[in-house]
Formats: sequence, structure tokens, C-alpha cells
Amino acid sequence: MTLGEQVTEVMAAHGVGTKASRRERALQLLTEVGLPDPELMYHQYPFRLSGGQRQRVMIAMALALEPTVLIADEPTTALDVTTQAQILKLIRDIQRRKDMSVMFITHDFGVVAEIADSVVVMEKGRIVEQGSADQVLKSPRHPYTQRLSAAVPRLTGEDRKLDAPASDETILTVHGLCKTYRSGSALFGSQRVVPAVKDASFTLSAGRTLGIVGESGSGKSSLGRLLIKLQDSDSGQILFEGKDIVKLSESEFRPLRPRIQMIFQDPFASLNPRSTIGQILTVGPVAHGMPYAQAREEARALLSHVGLDAGAFGRYPHEFSGGQRQRIGIARALMFKPKLLIADEAVSALDVSIQAQILKLLDQIQRETGVSMIFITHDLRVASQICDEIAVMQKGRVVERGPPSQIFLKPQSNYTRELVAAIPGESRRDS
Repeated sequence: MTLGEQVTEVMAAHGVGTKASRRERALQLLTEVGLPDPELMYHQYPFRLSGGQRQRVMIAMALALEPTVLIADEPTTALDVTTQAQILKLIRDIQRRKDMSVMFITHDFGVVAEIADSVVVMEKGRIVEQGSADQVLKSPRHPYTQRLSAAVPRLTGEDRKLDAPASDETILTVHGLCKTYRSGSALFGSQRVVPAVKDASFTLSAGRTLGIVGESGSGKSSLGRLLIKLQDSDSGQILFEGKDIVKLSESEFRPLRPRIQMIFQDPFASLNPRSTIGQILTVGPVAHGMPYAQAREEARALLSHVGLDAGAFGRYPHEFSGGQRQRIGIARALMFKPKLLIADEAVSALDVSIQAQILKLLDQIQRETGVSMIFITHDLRVASQICDEIAVMQKGRVVERGPPSQIFLKPQSNYTRELVAAIPGESRRDS
């Protein structure tokens, strides 16, 4: 269905207006939620829109029947900070203009600080605390609220404390890396060219973490896929332990693949639902020559190390929570004893308390094993907690790079300053 059909369907299902009046109302709503060229948008399909644009359409659908109460269930969770700020502003503006009540459901205390007048905190189905936003955020009374507040990543601007001096060894050097996507048909002249990564260059020292931050569409995840050769680069170099993996064929890269592992954003989608956790953890190492008995013992040991009980080995992915599945994803990556971990939005779908646990686990693993890490995220607060250095990407380019203290307190790029300014709730929580 087109966007217009989806908005008008809401009105048609409730017998509101004629076909012509519903179309007119849909165009008005698409304009109201800030979408460019409403007439064009009316005939577009959802897959052609960005995440923020799709969320605006959902808001238009919710407003179609002129409600007095709007229930927004995690509407900004998967959005980058600038898009998140735009959606929060849109909801606030609509609320004031229409004198409408909003129930905003979220696990992000930063968003709560940005939009809420009053707050209700729930634990295991019960309301454990409620009050004004200022009272709950600044002086929480219930232990659960206090734990939630303490778990929220804060933008301290302090550099990460290291157990040892930075290594002189450079494990990864990226130089002039480029990747362009093409869609459509070149035969009929309708091919669309999208530069995803443009002349990206950086280095990573052994045992350290480099954060890659930026908006959706900035090229962060594309860069991650290039580094692990899930996609081929158009040009440039990726020197891993001195070898340019860009030039390697799949068969030549295969012996190196276990040494570079990825932790994915959606652990459920990346775990085979028909396999037990034991099978998921052992299949890769066995395929690379490890005896099954050894793989089984290492898998059991790693499950314990990431905080799961021995029974997890024989269970299936659907039997675990999101945080537990992410622990399984981490254990799977560690089965190969990698030298480089690439974490692609590894905590973005988790609530703040589980997020804090996973960040602590990753930090602990790095300090114990010396593994290097590329940490890809749209959440600058999270990046400031775990990264030794941060690279900011905009439209496929690395526009700024430095330690957290520079990036967050003395940003050089206008784009970086915009990202920092868009972080929700920092001033209200800390004032």
C-alpha cells in the first residue's frame, strides 16, 4: 500500500468522510507532520522512506481521527539523535497546537527528560513510582528507579580510563575506502547511484575501541560490512595485521575470517531459530577445523563467562530475552578468539539497565583478552562510555576523529556540534 492509502484507510475503516475528503485530509496530515512534497509522498511506498520519515507517517495515521489522547510506544528508539530530536519536537508541537494529551512509552530516560511533564515508572507490571519529571529524574525514591537512572549512559566528555598504556601495535589501518551502491536499471537510464562510504581513513591500535558514530544513512553499518568483507569495497585499503584484505579473494580471506568477528544489532534475527545455542556456537569453529569436543567445551565455558547458565547450551533462541540473546551473540563471536570485534548497534535495541550490563561485559572482555573493537552506534552517550577514540561519519565521510573529550566538549565540525546538541535530556537531568 502507498502512504496515502495507509493514511486514508484509517479514516475509511471508521466511516469518516468521502474518498475525496479523505484524500484531502491525508495530504493535510502529511504536510502537518513535516514531510516534503506531500503529493509525491502520498503515492510513495514505505520502503522508499527513511526511518524518521516513516515515523512521521505513523504519526499522521495516529492523528487522522483527531484523537484527544495519543499513545506513543517507543516511537524514537531506533532513530539517530538528530532524527529523534526532530520527532520529539514534532510530537511536542502537535500536542501544543491541538491541546492533546500524550502517553509516551520509552525505556530512554533522556527522552523522558526531553518530553515528559510527569513520569510513571513500572517494574514487573506494577507502578513503583510516579511524580513530576523533575522529581523522578533528579530525586528518584524507589530503588528500581534509582537503578534505572544510574544505568543511563551520560555524556561525561571524559576519556576512557585504560589499564595499560596504548599499544604501539596498529591492528587495523583503513585508507581511502570507498563503496557505492547502485539500484535500478542502467539500460533505461534510471539507475540510482548512492555513495555509502567515501574516502574513509583511520587506524585502530591493538586492544582499543574506536567508535563510529553518525546519523542513519551516514555509512556506519556499510563501513562495518566492508571491514568484515560481507561486501566488497570499490577502492581503498583495509590493512588487517599488515595484510590488505581488500585484495584477497574469498578463499584467501577465509583463514583470516575467524580473526574478525561481528556482533549484530538484532541478536534474534542473527541466531538460527531452528538450532540450539550449542549448535549455533559450535558450527563455525567446527567448520574451520576445531574438533567438536573442544568446541563444545569452549562454548559451555563462554556461556558461563557471558553470564548464562549451563542449561543455555541445549535451549533455543526464542527461550531467551533480548539481553540474553545479545550475550549469546557475543559468545558466538568469541568462539574464534578474534583479534577484532565489530559491534554494529549492539545495544541499541536494549533497555538502559540491560544496555549497561552488555557494555560492562564488552569492556570486561576487552580488558581480559586484549581484543580490539570497532563500536558502531547512533547513540553518542553510549560511545562516550566505551570508546577510546571516536570517528564521526557524515554522508559516507569521516568528518572528525578524536578522543571523547575532544569530540563531545570541543567538537571541530559543525555536524558533530549538531549531533551533540541533539542528545536528548542532558541539560534537564544534570541541572
